[in-house]
This record gives sequence, structure tokens and C-alpha cells, in this order.
Amino acid sequence: MDTDLTLQKPQNPPRSHPPADDTPDIYASTAKLLGGLGIPPDSIRSPLDVHITLLQGLPGPALETLLSRLRILPRSGKRLESAMGVSLRSMQRKKGDATKRLTTEQAGRIWQFAEFLARATKIFGTQDAAERWLDRPAIGLDQKSPIDLLATPTGAQMVNDYLTRIEYGVYT
Repeated sequence: MDTDLTLQKPQNPPRSHPPADDTPDIYASTAKLLGGLGIPPDSIRSPLDVHITLLQGLPGPALETLLSRLRILPRSGKRLESAMGVSLRSMQRKKGDATKRLTTEQAGRIWQFAEFLARATKIFGTQDAAERWLDRPAIGLDQKSPIDLLATPTGAQMVNDYLTRIEYGVYT
């Protein structure tokens, strides 16, 4: 039976205290979704580390790796292109060529998508549940799907705020 995750509580019970700072773990999970990026997972521990990594541009295969790790979301289409900020044509050009690097802007958007997926996976317990959540309209987002809101910085902030509310046990 397929349930609506917008109304379903995450596997982790709501906390009466703030979550522990698991940001380094989310960064390591994000890097893993992108294929490890050839750097030790524990070397990305702060927003500044992410910034420096993204300034260098991600290798083209990072995008291919992320797409190959999607289980529920379609691996192509306008919604995914908008959420990642990369067209299908650009995806195909970068595919498999380790010498081609993504631009800083492309790298930032792809990192952002992977980070949202990693964070939602932690909150909902599985990547499948996280992908379903990204794909479905959410009450707390005025019945908009989180993946559709990732197309703009304001929408991405709305999704981030909503994930934080879910993490703290506030579902609407």
C-alpha cells in the first residue's frame, strides 16, 4: 500500500531538544551520493569546506553517479532538470568524462539536491521514503512538491525550513 508521506510521521520520534549537530554526517552522505568526489568523507565538515569543494567544480561523473543512485524519482525530465539546474543535454555532455567539470553554479545546485536527499533520507529513515517525500505535494508547502520548489533559492529555503520543522516534530 502506498501511503502519503506528507501526513506520515518520520521513523525517528520528535525530540524535545534540538537535534545534535549532524551536519558533517549529512555532508559525508551528500559526497557519497555524488560518488565520493575522490575526497575523504570526513574532510567536508563545514559549509566552508563545501564552498571550497564547489568552487573547484564537481567532476562530470558526480552527476551521473547521483542520477544512478536515484531509486524512485525519474532520472530525467523537466522536474529533475529544474531541481538540479542542469539540462538533460548538459547531463549527457558531462556523462562519463572525468576531465569535464561542472561549473560552480551547476555544482552548487547538484550538491544542494544531493544534500536535500541525504537530509530527507536521515529524517525519513530510507532513501526510498525520502525520494517519495520529495516527489509528493506537502501540506506544509502549500501542496507543492519539494522537488518542484528546489528550482529557486526561495523554494529551496522553504524546503529546508520544512525539513527542519519535520525534524523537530512540526508537520504542517
